Amino acid sequence: MPALRVDDLTKSYGQTLALDDLSFEVRKGEVFGFLGPNGAGKSTTINVLLDFIRPTAGRVEVLGRDAQAHSRDIRSRTGVLPEGYRTYDRLTARQHLEFAIESKAADDDSEALLERVGLADAIDKKAGGYSKGMSQRLMLAMALVGEPDLLILDEPSTGLDPNGAREMREIVREENARGATVFFSSHSMEQVEAVCDRVGILRNGEMVAVDSVEGLRNSISGGTTLRVTVDRIDNEAVQAVRSLSDVSTVTVGSEQPPTITAQVEGSKTAVLTALEDHGVDVRDFSTDEASLEDVFQSYTTGTEVHAR
Repeated sequence: MPALRVDDLTKSYGQTLALDDLSFEVRKGEVFGFLGPNGAGKSTTINVLLDFIRPTAGRVEVLGRDAQAHSRDIRSRTGVLPEGYRTYDRLTARQHLEFAIESKAADDDSEALLERVGLADAIDKKAGGYSKGMSQRLMLAMALVGEPDLLILDEPSTGLDPNGAREMREIVREENARGATVFFSSHSMEQVEAVCDRVGILRNGEMVAVDSVEGLRNSISGGTTLRVTVDRIDNEAVQAVRSLSDVSTVTVGSEQPPTITAQVEGSKTAVLTALEDHGVDVRDFSTDEASLEDVFQSYTTGTEVHAR
């Protein structure tokens, strides 16, 4: 049973189509990255998952239950860090957590949760004096209440400095290791690439790609670019590399020492072996892969990108 199942989801606002027959699944126990440019429909999708808005058509299941018919039960098992949510200025961090714990009928230790997200020194400080990063940490602590089966994190690194973002990623890994499924929506390619098992890319309300980061890289770059520095260029050796089934292109550089560059979709070792079998001395080699940012650009703009 998937943790999330979205079938032919459509949402219209008058003449504006926000989601267009959107379908995807998030496996139980995985960290799923949800990417898309502004206006792609990410927030609309999350709002439907949480039954904050109703779909025009289609069906959504969360934790095995219909998202609209069983929204109260689903929310009790879900931790949410929403984008743009404001904390209550007059309440302290402790009071925020106590409210969340009472709302979920949980027995968490508010101080332990706040210490976990790095707010131990501001537990009894009113949230009105918090920085944006501190407010984000507080919201993450509230999302963790009750050891939820599902975490929905919408732009969780907003306002966090590099250390805060790293700590957030570590918490995501810890929650996933505990057994939680994590739905991770972000504009930060670095954050998604660091923690996600699979990634879905949304464009104009449609899912245009779903795969592992590695699979998405290969889909837009033709694989990995392998650059091999050799002692000499041997035509038979170059031809042997070209004949390999996992190699799409081979180019020979004119610089010294000479280099052979191959676009490889499978084993890179096979290229090195083919060269050495023909008596060519491999002095060094390096690989370049398309970044997740390259993948995002390719799928959201239609621009062809190759590994650099």
